[in-house]
Amino acid sequence: MFKVMIIDDEPIIVEGIKRIVPWEKYRCRIIATANDGIEGSRLIRELKPDILFSDISMPGLDGLSMVAGLKSEFPGIKISILTGYRDFDYAQKAINLGVSRYLLKPSSLTEIEEAIAVMTEGLTDVDQYEDKVCAEENTADSEESKAAGSFIVFHAIQFMEENYNRKITLSEVAEKTYISQWHLSKLLNKHMGLNFSEILNNIRIKEAKKLLKNSSLRIGDIAWEVGFMDIAHFSKVFKKLTGLSANEYRNSILLKELTEDDKKQ
Repeated sequence: MFKVMIIDDEPIIVEGIKRIVPWEKYRCRIIATANDGIEGSRLIRELKPDILFSDISMPGLDGLSMVAGLKSEFPGIKISILTGYRDFDYAQKAINLGVSRYLLKPSSLTEIEEAIAVMTEGLTDVDQYEDKVCAEENTADSEESKAAGSFIVFHAIQFMEENYNRKITLSEVAEKTYISQWHLSKLLNKHMGLNFSEILNNIRIKEAKKLLKNSSLRIGDIAWEVGFMDIAHFSKVFKKLTGLSANEYRNSILLKELTEDDKKQ
């Protein structure tokens, strides 16, 4: 039997799908339901379903990020979207990330059954789920998996760029991208060739270099402004990434400006 999960913030829809679909006909059984994306993602990691029906326009949920996270971390999972969000570009992005069916609410029983038929086609026995996932991870990345990974990394870095000036952790970014810390770390290394701390430090030092152009700002204040709690740590990281101390970098900027002014005269 194939394991099925349903995620929707409208309980009546969850109950409706559970009751009206002849699950046994497709060798399926409902193993869990959830009413929000965070709880749904937790249950997916715990129960590892083969098939997922999910809304992607629930409050507080970035639906495409959730889909990308699931398809990247669990490449064998089959996903059908149930949504009232009628946007072609959005639907196309979801399909490119590996969604099997994009169903607009209200969906008919026929549409839902067609989606189930598509998703169950080619699925292996549930008992071999772990072997299936391992086999998929050891083969060349599919286009869907590459797209999902790129999508996750893009949004992870975007979140880091928007929040670099405060304390952020790998755990927090992983939660925002709907994947595990381990998987996010793996994707960052694969796509960027750097770990989480290295990427975050690069972002912070890039911003610090901009602020150092303002000679009225103290270096200690700049370190704090870009998210470093310890000026000694800031100095160590800055020297490692630029080859110069913060003071040397600032002086080099001032010297360059003076030289350019002289040339203009």
